[in-house]
Amino acid sequence: MGIRIEAFPRERRHTLYFLDQARAFAPVFLDTEVDWSGIRRRRASGRGFSTVTHVLHAAARVLAEHLEANSAIARGLRPKVARYDSVNGKLTFDKVLNGRRVVLSTVLEGLQTASLEEIQERVEHFRDGDPAVMPEFARVRALHGLPRLAAPVAYRAVSRSLRRRPQTMGTFAVTSLGHRPVDGFHSVGGTTITLGLGRVTDRPVVRGGRVEVAPVLRLNLAFDHRVIDGAEAADVLAEIKERLEADDGGAAEPTAAAEPTAAEESAGEGRANGTRPAEPRGTEEHR
Repeated sequence: MGIRIEAFPRERRHTLYFLDQARAFAPVFLDTEVDWSGIRRRRASGRGFSTVTHVLHAAARVLAEHLEANSAIARGLRPKVARYDSVNGKLTFDKVLNGRRVVLSTVLEGLQTASLEEIQERVEHFRDGDPAVMPEFARVRALHGLPRLAAPVAYRAVSRSLRRRPQTMGTFAVTSLGHRPVDGFHSVGGTTITLGLGRVTDRPVVRGGRVEVAPVLRLNLAFDHRVIDGAEAADVLAEIKERLEADDGGAAEPTAAAEPTAAEESAGEGRANGTRPAEPRGTEEHR
């Protein structure tokens, strides 16, 4: 049996450093289901936005009202917690860098006042951009080029600063695998609140005592128990759910022919989430 042992790839060093640092987190996981009917009507009427755009928009407005959750902690003999007025969303992408498939993240700042249109434009900018030349990923590329012992030190210096964290790590995180047949998953994104998104698919729901079929999103939330407690996290999750379910964009009920099926919506979710359709390994897909 042949075995090939090789050096850890430079292009994934940032992920390794992040996971080493994430060990300090004390994650607790919650989940719920979101009725996506209203948002699907928006899409059917021609005013659709991606799933992650809707979640970023709703979560930012909720966290603007929950500064306890829109915060970060610094450990030490005298732990400190920073509360942030700006709500900055960290969003992850599945990209190709130097021929290697990697996860890269970016921070979208000031989401508490950004419209759906503005958020969608930012998502598409990073979806379509080449990380090998985009200035937003210059620091990551520089990190990959540092000597092996210096790189993790540089990463910690940037990511641990409470004053710089909103710009480098965000104040909350969103990551999606909804372009694949994944119902839901939990992830720790390096922020006090991390939202994990699965696919939107038709499921049985009860309305007025009757069982109906409706598009449903599994929405998962991980929170750092060092910063907030379960009741606060549950409030955040519940309010995000309420905002998403109330978001029909004022669209009128479409005809049955106009409304996309669950299969059609799932097939297009890769594109809607700021990704490209499923293709062989090596293409750029949103994570």
